[in-house]
Amino acid sequence: MRSESPIRYSIVVPFFNEQENVPPLYMKLTEVMDSIGEPYELVFVDDGSRDNTFKVLSDIYEHDRRVNLVRLRRNFGQTAGLKAGFDFARGEIIISMDGDLQHDPEEIPRFLEKIEEGFDLVSGWRHQRKDHWLMRQIPSRAANWMMAKLSGIDLHDFGTTFKAYRREIIQEIQLYGELHRFIPALASSTGAKIAEVPITNLERKSGKSNYGIGRTIRVFLDLLIVKFLLDYSTRPLQFFGLLGVAGVLLGLGIATFLAIAKFYYGVSIMVHHGPLMLLGVGIFISGVQLVSMGLLGEIIARTYYESQNKPIYSLREVKSHRKEMSDPAEPARPSGSSER
Repeated sequence: MRSESPIRYSIVVPFFNEQENVPPLYMKLTEVMDSIGEPYELVFVDDGSRDNTFKVLSDIYEHDRRVNLVRLRRNFGQTAGLKAGFDFARGEIIISMDGDLQHDPEEIPRFLEKIEEGFDLVSGWRHQRKDHWLMRQIPSRAANWMMAKLSGIDLHDFGTTFKAYRREIIQEIQLYGELHRFIPALASSTGAKIAEVPITNLERKSGKSNYGIGRTIRVFLDLLIVKFLLDYSTRPLQFFGLLGVAGVLLGLGIATFLAIAKFYYGVSIMVHHGPLMLLGVGIFISGVQLVSMGLLGEIIARTYYESQNKPIYSLREVKSHRKEMSDPAEPARPSGSSER
């Protein structure tokens, strides 16, 4: 069996209806990575494209043994596409980027320089954005500001896909929803050293953007999820319990006031304080429910961290030259149905 050199770099690129952009991006990537002179692989993920993206990728795969092709059964979204690529990649350093040519492969060496300085994650910063100021720039700046405040990480741009990671960092992070935008915040909770490099935000030359105001709204909702994951994912009782105890105490306080009014002053509670009594009962019951939710959350959190190993995507097929080489060092992949 022919021995294979260890892979130093893995480039992960998810595609969704990008048939025109695949060939020029592939040419630029190989030109840049060849100039670096280290063993690398390209992991292209077809996220359920409905055009000829997969056919174009397959043609490239047939002519380049460094190309690996992962095809998802349907369009699961960018987070799942990236996660599928991260799970499959085996390079010591993993670089992710978009497939729409808005990220310049010539900037990859700058990311790698930062990694060599000892950082675990290097994020791009689109300091001069080219997209629509109202639909994209203003919501993005607001989200980035909020994320920086919530996470305590001094980054200008959380949302860009253009990032470099040490493999052990990115493959430990569970991704779902739109959480790929908040990987730096999630990685920081594990102690990762994070840096940022300015990048050029190129204009899309062909194809149609898959982003819109609806996704921006979902990003704001995910901010709440990330805050909870960062501070309370392993101790949900601390979050729900504090609110619950506050509700119980407030309910008891209202009940005490009403009891004094009833038995000491002889006030008719239902006549003079009926709404307040109902409010006190509602607040007390809600407090008990919140405490119960916290306890259940603690049990669920323990179950999740001890046994959860379910992937967020379903594979249709995987094309890789590794299988032909019967590489004994091939890492195990998440379970899921696949076809060849």
